Order: sequence, then structure tokens, then C-alpha cells
Amino acid sequence: MLWFDNEITFVSSFITIVFFIVFGSIAFSLIKAIVTWSINNQSQTLTVPAKVVSKRTNIRGGSTNSAAYTSYFITFEERHGERQEFKVNGRNFGQLVEGDIGLLTYQGTRFHTFERQ
Repeated sequence: MLWFDNEITFVSSFITIVFFIVFGSIAFSLIKAIVTWSINNQSQTLTVPAKVVSKRTNIRGGSTNSAAYTSYFITFEERHGERQEFKVNGRNFGQLVEGDIGLLTYQGTRFHTFERQ
């Protein structure tokens, strides 16, 4: 009986620890997203001359029973050499080419537009 009680205690402790790890990870991600959203909303919207210096994609999923999801990123370089990477939608990604020069409009880490010149 003592062996059975110890096993039940171990299993319940293990389940509790796993629950707190999962819940903590979800809570951390949610809080981080809210803080980023708030900082972006408080940031000034800027329009600066910039150049498209690189493009990349990140594909996740797509195994036998799941859909594939693609994220698109573009890196812009401002006149003074500072580079910033923004997540963009597929349409913006497809319309821009490395080497394009224009006006970049963004707010914090949030991409708004890029008007080619």
C-alpha cells in the first residue's frame, strides 16, 4: 500500500508541475503580446527614407495532417545605416524586391507601408 500511495503522490505532483509550466508559458506569451501591442500604440508613427535589404520567410506546420503557415519578413535599412525587420503580409512581401528604395512608414515594431520611389 505504501508503494501505491507514493506512486499516486508522484503522479499528481508531476501533473501539477506540468500544468503550471504550460499555464505559465501561455500567460507569459499573452502578457508579452499585450505589452508589445501597448508599446506600439504609444509609439510615434514615423515615415523615413529606406531601402529593402533582405526578405525572408518562416514556414511552420505542413506535416501529414496539418496546414502549413508562412510568415513573411522584410529588412529595411534607413539612411544612417540602422536596419529594422518587420513582419509583413504576403502581398507586401511579393510586391517588394531587394534594392527597392522608398519611404517606410512604421509605428514601433508595426509595419504600415512602403512607397517605392
